[in-house]
Amino acid sequence: MRVYIALITLSLIWGLSFVFISILSEPAGVWGTVFIRCIAGALLLLPMLWYKRKEIIKPIPWKALVVVGIVNAGLPWGLIALSQTQINSSLAAVLNAFTPIFTGLIGLLFFGTILLKQQWIGIALGFVGILIIMDFDISLLFGESFVGIGTMILATMCYGFSSHYVRKHLREAGIIFITTCTLIIGAVVGGIMMLITNPNQLHTLTQNLNGEVVFAIIGLGFFGSGIAHLLFFYIMKERSAEFATSVTYLIPISAIFWGYFLLKEPITLHMIIGLLIILCGVYLTTRPKLTLLK
Repeated sequence: MRVYIALITLSLIWGLSFVFISILSEPAGVWGTVFIRCIAGALLLLPMLWYKRKEIIKPIPWKALVVVGIVNAGLPWGLIALSQTQINSSLAAVLNAFTPIFTGLIGLLFFGTILLKQQWIGIALGFVGILIIMDFDISLLFGESFVGIGTMILATMCYGFSSHYVRKHLREAGIIFITTCTLIIGAVVGGIMMLITNPNQLHTLTQNLNGEVVFAIIGLGFFGSGIAHLLFFYIMKERSAEFATSVTYLIPISAIFWGYFLLKEPITLHMIIGLLIILCGVYLTTRPKLTLLK
């Protein structure tokens, strides 16, 4: 029962994270949002890492950690925040469900995995779902909607690559160690990009601090970036990686719920139909285990 409660809680937290991003991205900016959520999450996990410092492997694989920090946190979280300056949190969460599909494709192209027939069908269904959301107008990806839809899709590609990269290069590293380092490196990426694009962003944020913004910082940093990762790895440890990734099915539903009730975001028929088809594709893509080429 506990593991199911953890799974539902995780879906609610990660679904709510899209709402927090929508709230925070205006006063903090795109890269300020990345910087703040990474710093807050790292501050939560650093004491835990100190307590479990035996998990720190030596020599420390800095190169792999930097790659994961950029591709799993800094870059995709910036892309998601940028995306949500153009589309609402509900649609962003629906597109985020595309992650397992790109995980399969990237595994095939770069990490020597074999996709089964039903996985190919799942990938095709996923793209059909995206087309339905865009009302079958592919030109949207090459016009103004690229910032909204295209950058969200690029973020899911980053997630797909990082999942394989971690499995290949950081298999022996501890969970808290990987997560903490990822957040610290993500904070560095967000901080550097913020200084390049808008050096006065933190000053702007402090001038616009209110209860809603503070709540979004706590929710996105401590819960969405810190506690959520611990819940995810707890579920993985208690059950399996496949069971843990089933949260992918629940996050869009959770985000649509939160977006509707908290931000009054509309729920369109295209979004619902596209989501259902994407989730069918995700199910077919993730159900079988990928077979590694020898």
